[in-house]
Amino acid sequence: MIMAKNNENRTILPEPTIRRLPWYLSYLRMLDSQHVSYVSSTQISKELNVQSSQIAKDLSFLNIRGKTRIGYEVSSLVSELEDFLGFNQQHNAVVIGTGSLGTALMQDHGLEHYGLNIVAGFDVRGDVIGKRLGGVPVYNISELPAWQREHGVSIAILTVPVDRAQETAELAIASGMTALWNFTPYRIKTPPGVAIANTSIYAHLAIIYNRMQDHD
Repeated sequence: MIMAKNNENRTILPEPTIRRLPWYLSYLRMLDSQHVSYVSSTQISKELNVQSSQIAKDLSFLNIRGKTRIGYEVSSLVSELEDFLGFNQQHNAVVIGTGSLGTALMQDHGLEHYGLNIVAGFDVRGDVIGKRLGGVPVYNISELPAWQREHGVSIAILTVPVDRAQETAELAIASGMTALWNFTPYRIKTPPGVAIANTSIYAHLAIIYNRMQDHD
């Protein structure tokens, strides 16, 4: 559950709503680039396969309501969503584990369009320490506590082997990180006050394989 901004009562948003908001934003950004002025929840529904009533409910959490027979003003809604989701702010992050996945994230400058700027990588491998991957410098993991004290970055992206996930998370937290984006299949345990999001590629693969079998 996440609290909505711009609301004195700090309305709590359900996590499924938070997950849908970036879908809406991506579609609305496309419309805005095409100079479309207004869009209805019905139109959004057709494109994203989300019920229009659900879209209206999700946006109402942010005190956003469309105009009768006109819909939502696209550019205004883009700004509202970007502001609420934090995509129009700069959030610096580090990648811990600069293997193929970590390197891919460091090279993905598209993340900057969503407010995420990867400023450093950390690893234990001598062949990458001291180099730059995707223009991002890589340091020895032992340097993380001192580096974090100097730079004050709050977000750590974990792309380490599964057997190193928990200890790496603990090191990041002990170093002062307050948010973890976990790409390992291990369900990391964190203390209260640490934000964590789990993105398991393998779990999504399992879903795809399972659904493929349904169509065989």
